[in-house]
Amino acid sequence: MLDWYIYPLAILAGILAGIVNTLAGSGSLITLPMLVFLGLPSNVANATNRVGVVMQNIVGATTFYRSGKLNLSSSHWLIIAAIPGALTGAWAASSLGEAQMDIIIGVIMVVMLFVILFEPEKWLRQHSEVSEGRPSIWILLIFIGIGFYGGFIQASVGVLTLAALVLGMNYSLAHANAIKLILVLVVTLVAMVVFVNENLIEWGPGLLVALGQSIGAWLAARFATRSQNAAIWTRRLLIAVVVIAIFQFFGLLDYILAAVGLA
Repeated sequence: MLDWYIYPLAILAGILAGIVNTLAGSGSLITLPMLVFLGLPSNVANATNRVGVVMQNIVGATTFYRSGKLNLSSSHWLIIAAIPGALTGAWAASSLGEAQMDIIIGVIMVVMLFVILFEPEKWLRQHSEVSEGRPSIWILLIFIGIGFYGGFIQASVGVLTLAALVLGMNYSLAHANAIKLILVLVVTLVAMVVFVNENLIEWGPGLLVALGQSIGAWLAARFATRSQNAAIWTRRLLIAVVVIAIFQFFGLLDYILAAVGLA
């Protein structure tokens, strides 16, 4: 039986994750530790975390759609490319070394941080400049890789997706955020088919965190569609999330928390 205070903590963690995931990505850096704190093994927490991701992306995408900010033109190619990657990534989640994957992701996050910092004009553009028709084979391969990563571990897949859409496809950050929600939703649903088949999802804790994530996604999507400064604040949040992800994937976060007596 869980202590009473665990329930509001799980919902609060979900709200924070829903806001972070909708505007930037890497909200799973909040919810995964919470699910482990609830007593789930890491592989079960990794699978259970997808319940909240699905719910928040449905809520976020619906909010973007109702505000007229969801335009799927040319993005269906990217979604289709991500599906086989997601299936493969979910299947590999229980067999590949997580420590090696963390190092690779950490390196990617370091590179991405410099890109975000030194190319602000691309991140803050107000209008998308997307070419019509099928994207290049290299872009499609990138999204197959994003699908694989999303199926494998989920954390920071939103950051990778935003970077690919903004820098590789010339989307505005607002447009990229809306497309990101749809793409991550599809990738997560595909991965969940594998995890459900492997009986790795604990639905009780998953739905508890999902409630909070849905609230956070609604709040963040309303902000992103109504605020004129949404791109500026989203980029700032993205930088903060990437820095935290770098510390997390290189194991520096645990070291710092231990040094200050919080771990």
